This record gives sequence, C-alpha cells and structure tokens, in this order.
Amino acid sequence: MSAEETTDQEATGRRENAPDDAPGFDASEEEKQFLGRKEWAICVANFYGDLAERLIGGAVEGFAEGGVTLASIQTYEVPGAFELPYAAKVCAGAGVFAGIACLGVVIRGETDHYDYVCSETARGIMDVGLTSGVPASFGVITCDTREQAEARAGGGKRDQGRQAAYAVMRAALNRKKVLG
Repeated sequence: MSAEETTDQEATGRRENAPDDAPGFDASEEEKQFLGRKEWAICVANFYGDLAERLIGGAVEGFAEGGVTLASIQTYEVPGAFELPYAAKVCAGAGVFAGIACLGVVIRGETDHYDYVCSETARGIMDVGLTSGVPASFGVITCDTREQAEARAGGGKRDQGRQAAYAVMRAALNRKKVLG
C-alpha cells in the first residue's frame, strides 16, 4: 500500500476496496443485451413506505446498469417483509420473470418479533429460488435503527435495492452459463 493510500485509509476510516467503494454492475455488452430482453420482478414490503420507495429507486438504477429498462420491471407491493416470500413465489410460478429482487426494511423493536420476521423472510426468499429455479435476491435491510436503514436505502454503493438487482441479474447470468 502506498503512502497516499495509507493517508486515504486513515482519512476515511476504511480500506480502498470497502463496500462503499464497490464497482457498479460489471457485465459485457452481450450479457447486458441478454438481461435487457428479460422480464424482472421487484417484490417490496411497504411497511416503511419512504424507505421502500428509495429501495425501489436503487433497484431500478441497478437493473438499468445491467441493460434492463423500466418497461421490463414489474413491481409488486406487500404490507411487510414477512409477506415477501409468498409474493416472490407467485412471481416465480408465473413463469415470465428471469429473476425477483425482494426488498424491504425490518427495524429491531423491543420484542423477539424482529428475529422471527428476519429469519423466516430470509429463509422463505431463499426457498423460492431453490425450489423454483428462478433467482430471488434478498434486498431486505435488517437493522437496529432507522438511521441504519436510511444509510442502506437509496443512493450510494451500499444501497440494498441496487445490490439486490445486481445479485439477481448475476444469478440469472450464472444460470444461463450453466443451463444454456
């Protein structure tokens, strides 16, 4: 590491390759054309409506980096994160989507409810992808405070909406490589 890099790390408090510095979606033109010809679903929990909108915005921007237009993205709202797996299952079963980005926010409260919701939401979304063969990404922010959620919803490289779009597109490309 050079002296300049050391100074940058000391000034920012993070390494050069930390998550905030992660590159955008890296795909060839051929891969972007493939992705752009597909239909995509966003399933979003709107319990925190303002944060949900920011997550959707980040996902749409992430999909755009992969060559996907707004016309190829369908958005489905559910009341809370616990309902995301069912919405994703319905989308996967429709047979029209190349992938599903699941978005939402769960903020810890004073009860065990948070733990159950987070665990079952993650498991359910994973199960959709594994049982259907349609990639489903987990773009659900699980955090202790609203401030933490705001830092990860919309804008910047840590945006969970954007990252969920990246993940589901990459999974679809990997599926194509393996299955043709």
